[in-house]
Amino acid sequence: MTSVTTTSTALEPVYRERLMRLARDVSFPPGTRLFKEGQRADRFWIVRGGTVALDLHVPGRRPAVIEALGHGALLGWSWHFPPYLWHMGAAATTPVRAWEFDAESVRAMCAEDPAFGRAVAVWVGGVAAQRLHATRVRLLDLYAPYGSGGQW
Repeated sequence: MTSVTTTSTALEPVYRERLMRLARDVSFPPGTRLFKEGQRADRFWIVRGGTVALDLHVPGRRPAVIEALGHGALLGWSWHFPPYLWHMGAAATTPVRAWEFDAESVRAMCAEDPAFGRAVAVWVGGVAAQRLHATRVRLLDLYAPYGSGGQW
């Protein structure tokens, strides 16, 4: 359940460099909830170290852990698409270090430079598609009569 989406493979160096100018170094102790489903998505992170669990609210049950994200993973995609509300929740399961980005600033950079904006959109869209697939597989594993079997 570990993500393979990394900034080093997702954005060309020139765009990665531009994005990193907005980075702020942050850390979170284990158990810290970074965001909850339905809350305003006003920032995102690139994990530098540690593990973050993505989870999904399931009524009447504990949140279902969908995926564990580690080094190089983009944490958060909801900031890029209106209405800018988190579609999942996330909590640090180990001490986490990350680069944090202000969503509004990044969206403004995307609007100012269409090539940069397209690169970010392709990156974030790819992560969103991967997370939706991971969600489907995990929910089938948890709740379908025979699980997902890891096949289509």
